[in-house]
Amino acid sequence: MNIKLLQHSSLTICATAIRTCWQSFDKSDDGGEKDKDLINRVGNKFKHSSTLEHLTYTFYISGVSRALLQELARHRMASPSVKSTRYTLKELKESGDIDYEKFLVFTGIDVVDNASKKALDNLQQILLDGVANDKAKYCLPESYKTELTWTINARSLQNFISLRSTRAALWEIRDLAVKLYEILPKDHQYLFDNCVSDEN
Repeated sequence: MNIKLLQHSSLTICATAIRTCWQSFDKSDDGGEKDKDLINRVGNKFKHSSTLEHLTYTFYISGVSRALLQELARHRMASPSVKSTRYTLKELKESGDIDYEKFLVFTGIDVVDNASKKALDNLQQILLDGVANDKAKYCLPESYKTELTWTINARSLQNFISLRSTRAALWEIRDLAVKLYEILPKDHQYLFDNCVSDEN
């Protein structure tokens, strides 16, 4: 799994949005400690968390499974743009001997990982037999790797990290939640400190 933070909003934008409510712009310190405290107090402590929606983050996430992708789809206040299997299955079709590490996320459980390899072998043969990608993709194993650009606001990211960093979450999405927190700008992490599960 690889994650890259492509862009993020400035804390000043969020502070300005909050100060709009009281017209207290003159009290701003341009994203400094006063503004950071205001964001935390209003957005987290007082639970006016809609103000946190002015902060957005865009990540490029690769090397994750389609099983994880299904879990991400449950977080609807985010915008995913996902690598199309329909248009990119030619990578598998033309690969010859399959490099399973390139195409699959492994669980570490032999019987599961071997079944994924067999499914990939079968899919490659189906493609070589001339079945169209949009039909052949129904044979994809859940472990098939994908990648996406994912944009989410801070309020939704707090919810995501809170739910997905616990042991109750799928192991792969738990890893993603922790890594997303770790890759956030250092001056933004304080907004999410209470979201990361102590179980990690």
